[in-house]
Amino acid sequence: MGIYNCIVVDDDEVARLKVVSMVKRFPVLDLIGSFPSSEAAIPIIEKERIDVLFLDIHLSKMNGLTFRKKIITVPVCVFITSHPEYAAESFEIDTLDFIIKPLMLDRFTQTVRRIEEFMELKRKATLFESSYGEDTVYVKQGYDQIKIKLYDILYIEALKDFTILVTDQQRHCVSNGIGSLLKEIPFQSFVRIHRSYAVQKHTIRRIGAHEITLVNDATIPIGNSYKENVRLVI
Repeated sequence: MGIYNCIVVDDDEVARLKVVSMVKRFPVLDLIGSFPSSEAAIPIIEKERIDVLFLDIHLSKMNGLTFRKKIITVPVCVFITSHPEYAAESFEIDTLDFIIKPLMLDRFTQTVRRIEEFMELKRKATLFESSYGEDTVYVKQGYDQIKIKLYDILYIEALKDFTILVTDQQRHCVSNGIGSLLKEIPFQSFVRIHRSYAVQKHTIRRIGAHEITLVNDATIPIGNSYKENVRLVI
């Protein structure tokens, strides 16, 4: 487990102190500073290695979305905001999580776990290597190549620049984004049902109005813009 340097940016002092108090509960997060504006945070980012940004969206002068675009090289960005209408736009600029205020401990705990998972996957840098035949792929994990049967993959999940191949036994990370991975011949049996998820027909137990239930009882959300794709798996 690593320790990740983070900063908090929010122009509301009470909200900013709330995030700071949450951050201090988790030893994996090292608070480097908290700031009332994007402009005030820039010098520390230029000086220190920052791994995680906790940002509000409505900030004076340079808002959180613009600020994120300016410092896109910081690996993890988490928006904490009162404005859910910006969720879709935020995920177009490398956002790991989007939290709606008021900030609650259980929700923040989920975010920290997601940060840890992403950073660990990034560290391992498991790479998609090649396909073998029509029903098997290999992924590189460290110095080993792991053979995975395509039939055994329950679903695939986007995680920023990576994609996770989920089986009953393990989650394998590959360095391809989900869009490029789905263009690979071995993955053309997968149907994208959400910005972050794609499934195979044989893994589906039930299709609801807003989510799909898989044979292992996992539930996958159906994205509004992907509802037409669901007809391909009925």
